[in-house]
Amino acid sequence: MKVGLTGFAGAGKTTVFTALTGLQARPAAPGAVNLGVIKVPDPRVDKLAEIYHPRKTTYAEVTFVDFPPAHTAERRAVLDAPTVAQLRDADALVEVVRGVPELTGAPATPAEDVSAFAAELVLADLAVVEKRLERVRKEKGHEREQALLERIAPELEAGRALRTLGLGVEERTQLAGFAFLSLRPLLIVLNVAEAEAAAPLPADVAARAGAEGAEALVLAAGLEAEIAQLEPADRGAFLHDLGLAESARDRFIRASYHLLDLVSFLTAGEDECRAWPIRRGTTALKAAGKIHSDIERGFIRAEVMAFDDFVRYGSEAKCREAGKLRLEGKEYVVRDGDIVHFRFAV
Repeated sequence: MKVGLTGFAGAGKTTVFTALTGLQARPAAPGAVNLGVIKVPDPRVDKLAEIYHPRKTTYAEVTFVDFPPAHTAERRAVLDAPTVAQLRDADALVEVVRGVPELTGAPATPAEDVSAFAAELVLADLAVVEKRLERVRKEKGHEREQALLERIAPELEAGRALRTLGLGVEERTQLAGFAFLSLRPLLIVLNVAEAEAAAPLPADVAARAGAEGAEALVLAAGLEAEIAQLEPADRGAFLHDLGLAESARDRFIRASYHLLDLVSFLTAGEDECRAWPIRRGTTALKAAGKIHSDIERGFIRAEVMAFDDFVRYGSEAKCREAGKLRLEGKEYVVRDGDIVHFRFAV
């Protein structure tokens, strides 16, 4: 899962990057990015590792990409062509919004910033649609694509993000190759002062995020960046004193999984215990391909047991005896916490 951190210059996204990854972002050359990878805590993987004592334990990962602001004369013109190209490679976007006054004393305008940035995403997508329509109208064989693009073009012209249009699965599949930015899942992070670390999301920002089909949360990036540098054993007490139940990283991971509608299936054995993130609704065949294309190509069946059943009965053999280990075919929809062993032949 690749998450792109973006937003207007001065919003604090590089500090958010540090808070989430525990890494100090380095000054980058123009157009370059900072990359950070964090492992997603999963007590189910920990439990499996206790049982199997594997040679390797692997957690799901989130890759954060900190995109530098574009070097333009106008502060808000952040989405130049190179930035747009980089953002299209992300699975989800995180817009960091300034919630503290500027050094000049100018007040924060987070709701307005959310609206302005949303307009940038829509304009970037509209340019792609207009260019593609110009081409398909001159060619035969693209009638379905043309009809869909002609339907969404007026919505973009009206400033509406594609994620708010209620597009169906087939329509989203048709549009997938365009990597539209306003169709990407969006999480808005309001970067506030330390004193407001435990404050709720302001109503106007929540309303604006809702209108854009986005999730939103409050984060005191500077403070959270300091917490990320602490030893894990010291973080809990520090967070408790601040009135926070969990760290920015944990809140962000949960929000990201919800945003992308992800679940994790598990594989377990003496070689490795591992969590595999997939989109909710993924079939066993496609889940097999997540591990290796050969497994998908040679899929025979999936042997499946629920994590809770495995823990209750204590072993795969006892799950089998109790009828809790099932044989599933290609179309089985994998559930969160399924422990899966794929049978295949190539």
